[in-house]
Amino acid sequence: MRFFIRKKRQPPAIIIVALIDVLIVVLIFLMVTTTFKKTLPSVKVALPESTQATKSGASESPPLVIVIEPSGSLRFGPEAIPVTLDKLKSELQAAVARNPQVKVSLSGDKGAPWGQVIKVLDIVKETNVKVLSAFTKQPGQP
Repeated sequence: MRFFIRKKRQPPAIIIVALIDVLIVVLIFLMVTTTFKKTLPSVKVALPESTQATKSGASESPPLVIVIEPSGSLRFGPEAIPVTLDKLKSELQAAVARNPQVKVSLSGDKGAPWGQVIKVLDIVKETNVKVLSAFTKQPGQP
């Protein structure tokens, strides 16, 4: 009888450092390829409630946003730059000259001065903006 001497096999070694390197590369790839969408300026306002509130969806052209803060100060556009009433009027006139079908959305805090809201609405009407909407929230939502 012949007995074979079997060589003892070593278990395969797992190189953890290489696995960590691969996971870091995958993580960096996901971070670089992910896009972040900024829809509203980062100004904190408490929206008033409305039973007719609708969820905003994707539209072909985003509206110009006018924000009325609780102190009554105004911000305009996607960058939420501070403006005065005169500057707001000239910006809206320029926007209507570029695109007659421009849409404007009013986003005002529920504690905003009512007189300031009326002044903004008058300016919007004077500049011949065809579509004006207001940001609201449905009752019971934060």
